[in-house]
Amino acid sequence: MRKIAFYGKGGIGKSTTQQNTATAMAHFYNKKVFIHGCDPKADSTRLVLGGKPQETLMDIMREEGEDAISLEKVVKTGFGKIRCVESGGPEPGVGCAGRGVITAINLMEVLGAYTEDLDFVYYDVLGDVVCGGFAMPIREGKAEEVYIVASGEMMAIYAANNIARGMLKYADQSGVRLGGIICNSRNVDKELELMQEFCEALGTQMIYFVPRDNIVQKAEFNKKSVIEYDPNCNQAKEYANLAAKIIDNDKLVIPTPLSMDELELMVVKYGLVD
Repeated sequence: MRKIAFYGKGGIGKSTTQQNTATAMAHFYNKKVFIHGCDPKADSTRLVLGGKPQETLMDIMREEGEDAISLEKVVKTGFGKIRCVESGGPEPGVGCAGRGVITAINLMEVLGAYTEDLDFVYYDVLGDVVCGGFAMPIREGKAEEVYIVASGEMMAIYAANNIARGMLKYADQSGVRLGGIICNSRNVDKELELMQEFCEALGTQMIYFVPRDNIVQKAEFNKKSVIEYDPNCNQAKEYANLAAKIIDNDKLVIPTPLSMDELELMVVKYGLVD
């Protein structure tokens, strides 16, 4: 069983990329996948479960207490027999969402959710701020490898570099390694070249460049992954290729994040290119 975490700036398409990769693994490669959503928005499993609002672990704990938590109550099975759970978060404006991540993962381990028959456990983690709670999968070795979803946009690259800084801090302690950057293309100028240089500077690979395609939004409107919506379309093949890259990946590294000055110079350089 491989435990991997997907991180990335909010709005970059992290959860969409994660769910399409999971469904591609299940559909095309017969992999058994468990998705643990670690984002307070609880949207890490929506496309796998057909848009069904999944009751989160934290909601049940607030309403019924920790003793009411059971795998039957919080784990749902969706497309491709993918098992899903959502940590959820506190009520808006109250408490720390990061604590919910810690509580939920520990509880799932105690209840035996991550069974030996699984090929992959996915942690889908909010990545704008790598605070103690959201860094928990990498801080305590819950995730063995990390994939950062980014694009050629300035703030996405800043967030990716910040996540790499968090990884570097805990790499020796937990053994977590960076598997690569997934570029979820936004069709910005010189995006491929910028991402390739950024990945080289981080000491990692751009494991895949996912092209932009409107069928992703069409599938989401239909509450499905691209693979369930149209498994024969070109974008489904792109996600299948990404899934294969992750399955076969053995290039796991400790990242070498850039200083803010280095990052600014890189971004400005590409911003000046016509």
